[in-house]
Amino acid sequence: MKWLKRKQNEPPKISLDQQRAEKLAELGAQLWTARQEKGLSLEEMVAMTKIPRRLLQAIEAGNLQDLPEPIYIQGLVRQFADALGFKGTEFASHFPVDSQPINSQSVGQTKSIGLLRPIHLYVLYIFVIICSVSSLSQLLNNADLRGDNQDAPLPIDQETIVNSQHTQPQQSNKIQPVSDRLSSDKRNQSVQIGVTLKASSWIRVIADGKTEFEGTLPEGTHRVWKAQEQLTVKTTNAGGVLMSVNQQAAKEMGEPGQEEEVKIAAAKP
Repeated sequence: MKWLKRKQNEPPKISLDQQRAEKLAELGAQLWTARQEKGLSLEEMVAMTKIPRRLLQAIEAGNLQDLPEPIYIQGLVRQFADALGFKGTEFASHFPVDSQPINSQSVGQTKSIGLLRPIHLYVLYIFVIICSVSSLSQLLNNADLRGDNQDAPLPIDQETIVNSQHTQPQQSNKIQPVSDRLSSDKRNQSVQIGVTLKASSWIRVIADGKTEFEGTLPEGTHRVWKAQEQLTVKTTNAGGVLMSVNQQAAKEMGEPGQEEEVKIAAAKP
């Protein structure tokens, strides 16, 4: 009976994927905060790291499903951290990667194999990983460039036909949603906010009519929310909340101790 009680009181085990997701969210929040403090945009980070913008966004937002294999994620985090002044190798080592399965051999045989492995094999292994991450980053960056090249000017005849059908392309690009507080991302037609707490504050976040969070967040917390149509953020301490809309520079929501509510709508297609 005592053994059963101990088993029941044991905390549930967290899967490796959950550990990766939690650790990526933690590391991404630190990188986002450091970038904001240095006043660097994502475009500047792309130029510094040679990592595509969408991967940098996924790292900051902790979106594990938008990133490649864990071993490559660790390399991308290392490059991102190096560019922001962190010790990249040490910083990225906190992100868990797949552990190699252990063959069904005796303990004595396993230890012997480990002792006989030369140190240069470890150096070669690290070198191969670094080269693989660099190659993947270059390939992804080239894919982005090829996608951008698809928007190149059409030949004269085709361009004339398109312009005759759409007489006001410039005016349509200048239309902006609702107010100067509303921002948009025309490529994904969604809206994203990130909040960083300068002081402990009560916050309520509503995404597309559904309450995603309501409660008090401690100082230093960084959270990210997304919505397809509209996000509403309300706080009772506007001066203690830094808010960033669609990866733009973070700004205070208002004055300290002031109640403030902000609605951010996604861009219309």
